Amino acid sequence: MELCKRFIHYYRPYRWLFLADIVCVVIASAIDLLFPQLLNLLTKDVFQRGSAEIMRVIVWIGIGLLGLYLLRYFCMYFITSWGHVMGARMETDMRRDLFTHYQRLSFSYYDKNNTGEMMSRIVSDLFDITELCHHGPETLLISSIKIIGSFAILLTINWKMTLILLAVTLCMIVFTAVQNKRMRHTFADNRKKIAVVNARIQDSLSGIRVVKSFANEAMEVKKFEGTNQAFLESKKNSYKVMGLFHATNNFMQGILYIAILVSGGYFIAQGTLDPTELAVYALYIGLFLGPVDMLLHFTEQFQRGFSGFRRFCEILSQIPDIRDNPDAEELPETKGHVIYKNVCFSYDKGKEVLHDISFEIKPGTTVALAGASGGGKSTICSLLSRFYDVGSGSVTIDGYDIRDLKLQSLRKQIGIVQQDVYIFNGTVRENILYGKPDATEEELILAAQRANIHEFILSLPDGYDSELGERGVRLSGGQKQRLSIARVFLKNPPILILDEATSALDNESERKIQAAITELSKGRTVLVIAHRLSTIRNADEIIVIEDGKTAERGTHDSLLKQNGVYAKYHALTE
Repeated sequence: MELCKRFIHYYRPYRWLFLADIVCVVIASAIDLLFPQLLNLLTKDVFQRGSAEIMRVIVWIGIGLLGLYLLRYFCMYFITSWGHVMGARMETDMRRDLFTHYQRLSFSYYDKNNTGEMMSRIVSDLFDITELCHHGPETLLISSIKIIGSFAILLTINWKMTLILLAVTLCMIVFTAVQNKRMRHTFADNRKKIAVVNARIQDSLSGIRVVKSFANEAMEVKKFEGTNQAFLESKKNSYKVMGLFHATNNFMQGILYIAILVSGGYFIAQGTLDPTELAVYALYIGLFLGPVDMLLHFTEQFQRGFSGFRRFCEILSQIPDIRDNPDAEELPETKGHVIYKNVCFSYDKGKEVLHDISFEIKPGTTVALAGASGGGKSTICSLLSRFYDVGSGSVTIDGYDIRDLKLQSLRKQIGIVQQDVYIFNGTVRENILYGKPDATEEELILAAQRANIHEFILSLPDGYDSELGERGVRLSGGQKQRLSIARVFLKNPPILILDEATSALDNESERKIQAAITELSKGRTVLVIAHRLSTIRNADEIIVIEDGKTAERGTHDSLLKQNGVYAKYHALTE
């Protein structure tokens, strides 16, 4: 019932269009039911009159039927065109809701789910849902009107034959209900398998440069073939179920025709049925079986659409781990006073990766985190932006516990420069403006100049309007990094996180980026991670993290004098 309520919810914005579609369906179905009745009337009454009377009635009936079929023409046009438009609009609404919900979900969700599978839900699943949205109500209404109408008329012609018809139809309904369960499981499996195929494609194409550099194209084809064959097996199972379903129902329809032919011949022989009535009866059987057959085919469409809608609702029912508290408040323009107090943290309630971390970053100062990879440095930084919530302890900014702040107001005041820079598929201008979409041209150029990338941008064929390609494929690592720094300059946040921003660059690129970072850090509270200890030599405090704990802390000089962990790292890197 909950799924049905959610499904109906998407009709509400288009209820008048839906109502008009339903009215057209009713009119078209009623006109279809009228013709056999007219034929019955003509056979029993009009065709028994004189030729002049027959021609006069036929002309008027022909004119009336022409008008009705013109009306049916416009109804069918509306059903086919605007009915599909309604379905497309509902699909657009669902895709918007799904994409918006993806934006709300926390990092923990993306840690556990594949991008290709998520894309499958937003593209493949929604297509079948749309077909169900449009054709579902129409098919059910058309079928119901025609089945009930033709059945009522058949009862008036010969109720005994109609009971035989009803008995065979009930057998078809029981068989359909049993097969529905098998079809539901089969189509759900189809969805899962095609999602895995999409995930494999996305993973391989995203890493195509790595694939080619290792000459592993054959390996990727082999891996893809495995998932592709699994999907084929799932499709084969679904087609076998569908084959049994349709073949059995067609066989039952044949049995129905045999039963009607034999019983009709018997009643004619007994003198209780007129041969003309049997002919009209046969016409109405066609009208009766047509929508029955339509319903049987609709069963397949329903299972496809509803299994997709179920997967759609599974995503929407995912509650983000990180969200605003009901009484969350805006973070005022911050001074940048950050305090970590007795912070512990673990991913998915597993082993703790941070143990009792405590330190303070005073406004306008720089605190650096040093230590081996995997020690927990990046996790500490992720907690400040509340990408994850602390297990115990607290993180505060200017005395506000970040869990009591609205996420947008918190993250708008924190700028992040990462080692792995993401460049969007678009122009240079669009990528820099990501830091402040409403920035002026002067602000944009100033941010690029301060990031030491303005001159490079002007050397591109279209300057700031140059296309960068997927993930910035036309840029070097250093250029991507400076572009990301320009974004942060434009954002102009009071708190800055530098996550190993120069560790993967050559000396020349590092020199330019280090100059840009030095400029960016002026007057800001900075939390920095670095493997190259030379880049954090001038930090106000350096905290050495090992196995999620604070091993040492102090200035560069004081830590060297301790001749401990930091001194060991320093000796290795110098």
